[in-house]
Amino acid sequence: MGEKALQVAIILVVAIVIGFILRVVIRRVVQRIVNTAKSKAKVDDTQALERSPLADMRLIQRTRTLGSILQNIINTILVVIVLLLIVWSLSPALLSSLTLLTAAVGAGLGFGAQNIVKDVLNGLFIVAEDQIGIGDVVDTGLASGVVEHVSVRVTQIRDVNGTLWYVRNGEIVRIGNMSQGWARAIIDLGVPVDADVDDVEAALLTAAQELAKDPRWRTRIIEAPEVWGLESVSGDALVIRIVLKTRANAKDDVARELRMRLREAISGMGLDLPSLASVTPTGLEGARRVRGANPPRTKPNPITGVPPIARGIWRKKNSASDSDTSKDNK
Repeated sequence: MGEKALQVAIILVVAIVIGFILRVVIRRVVQRIVNTAKSKAKVDDTQALERSPLADMRLIQRTRTLGSILQNIINTILVVIVLLLIVWSLSPALLSSLTLLTAAVGAGLGFGAQNIVKDVLNGLFIVAEDQIGIGDVVDTGLASGVVEHVSVRVTQIRDVNGTLWYVRNGEIVRIGNMSQGWARAIIDLGVPVDADVDDVEAALLTAAQELAKDPRWRTRIIEAPEVWGLESVSGDALVIRIVLKTRANAKDDVARELRMRLREAISGMGLDLPSLASVTPTGLEGARRVRGANPPRTKPNPITGVPPIARGIWRKKNSASDSDTSKDNK
């Protein structure tokens, strides 16, 4: 009995040591990747990476998420292996019986475990394909908010009201990530119907360009502002749309500041402001505007099945040749 207890103790100690070593290795690899991204961006704090290229920020988020998932997987595997080794040390015959019992129970619960397998596989693909990361602002259809934790089976999302949502990875069909790449602040501004549209557009563009050049805001703005022109006409207002491409996590702040400056520009022209609102194009309008205001350049298709027109048929006759022809006829 003492020999079996010693074997069990050795198994537990070895498992603890192996788990500790693997966790240390994962933490060091994650920390090295994070430190490399920080040194490349010449910052000391991860939050300061908002001013650096977006790839560094995504790399850190993805690395930390994968690190947490790998630690969970290692813990689960070690627990299962330790339990099997302990049972084998106590009674090899019991392990054979347990294997048969496990096979029978597994066959019986196979259909019930499909959801768990689906959650785990979908969670691994979500992280491996960099669909979401810790700190991202996402919309999964089931919940919207900031991602606080991503595990193998469940993703935790905190919404604007502070509610923490536990979303099973297998139930996620689509993900709208508002923290990757860039965003676009779209402002629809209404002006009186008797206003000069060209003057208003010039004033709005000047105000937006001053915002883009402001040292406090230029690091959050990616491209020069654009005026998309007269968007709609109603009975009491002309709606002009102006857009500004920003970093994904700075869209709301830039939009608020842009609205303030546009309002001041319109007030400086002595015009009333019937309406001022942010919009989000959806459907076909959103699909057409995803590349911006400028439409793609196209060429007319050649017409087939029409005989070519003879050259010179519409050419005006030369007066000298006409006189020579008339003399010959005489």
